[in-house]
Amino acid sequence: MSNSLTSFFIEVLALSGSIFAENNREKEMVIWLAQQDQSVVGIGTVGFDIDDMPWTIESFERERIFILHTISGAMERHGWERLNYEPREDWIIECLLKFQRMIFAFDKDSIKMESYLEWSKIEEDDNNPTIPIGYPKCGIHDIYLSCHGCILCNNT
Repeated sequence: MSNSLTSFFIEVLALSGSIFAENNREKEMVIWLAQQDQSVVGIGTVGFDIDDMPWTIESFERERIFILHTISGAMERHGWERLNYEPREDWIIECLLKFQRMIFAFDKDSIKMESYLEWSKIEEDDNNPTIPIGYPKCGIHDIYLSCHGCILCNNT
């Protein structure tokens, strides 16, 4: 994917996930996606493998259902009205369909629990934890904040 398409892809997933997340694990999955913010991390440096996502063995099936629901919501344009641009819908949908197929194919045996444990670890005296305390949302975009802030505010 191009840098722009990668940004659109992450943003529409974070928007959709922020609408549908109901429990802490779902919110954490959205926050993890939102942390893939090129405007902060660096253009051209964002990318991930499915097994890098913060899956947990005990909640995997519920997490996968949530991510699939998030993908479907993004394909249905949930939250897109909050974007300050009109993404190329055909490109995004194609990428989301590919991602959906990858999530369907991903299985519990491929989970790397150390990814979740390392990502969610809170360091002593960490004033900016990876998972913001209380799962706050942006007051403007109603999207979960990552340790980098709002993925949409960062791109304006």
